[in-house]
Amino acid sequence: MSRDALEARVRGAGLDWIVPSLADDAGIRALVTTRSGGVSAGEFASMNLARHSGDAPDAVAENRRRLQAFLPSAPVWLDQVHGTTVAVLDGTPSVPRPVADAAVTRAPGVVVAVQTADCLPVLFADRRGSAVGIAHAGWRGLAAGVLESTVAALRDLGVQPDDVHAWIGPGIGPRAFEVGADVHTAFCAHDAGAASAFVALRPGKWTADLGALAGARLAAAGVGIVTGGGFCTHDDSGRFFSYRRTQLSGRMASLIWLERGP
Repeated sequence: MSRDALEARVRGAGLDWIVPSLADDAGIRALVTTRSGGVSAGEFASMNLARHSGDAPDAVAENRRRLQAFLPSAPVWLDQVHGTTVAVLDGTPSVPRPVADAAVTRAPGVVVAVQTADCLPVLFADRRGSAVGIAHAGWRGLAAGVLESTVAALRDLGVQPDDVHAWIGPGIGPRAFEVGADVHTAFCAHDAGAASAFVALRPGKWTADLGALAGARLAAAGVGIVTGGGFCTHDDSGRFFSYRRTQLSGRMASLIWLERGP
């Protein structure tokens, strides 16, 4: 299915999900869900995909079933722990699910996925169409190097960083992400240039631009193209879940895969 056909299906279903463009001509497809299209209620309304959120299990199961209709296979969900481990997936069933915050694959039809609600999802595509990857990048994982680890894992699959297109998905925006000295130090103690992504509010408090921090790290890792950004999960309550806004919150999914051959 082409990217245009995937987007037409999404729009035809009345959904405002995001259909990123990454190496479309090379057979790479991606999808980012929003709050629309599911059956969950209350703070989880309506397309919550997380089983650990406190939502009704039957509702989450139905939401996942609806998502599955747009995918070539069931997503490989990760047990996300705000770390830097990258799961390398070959299509073999992963039971239990990988404890990791990123995943890469060269296997067509394998859907790699992360769940977020303020943390950044970052999608990776080899512009030649040989591999894809995805990372869950909250501030802890971002500072620890989860994006660099994902680029390194793709390199191990034969993808050079300058052939990678990275797309930064919806996360908490710079006006809403107030942080303390722990976050400021985690970035700035080792990279003086990171200070430009922080705006001082008062002693010991800053706002932080996660998207800018991610973009800088991707560029430093040699990634050839970086796009995306511009979404704020905190401020756009109608479209996105936000843990910082409500804490009792659902999760969106970001997914990427290589199309199967004809």
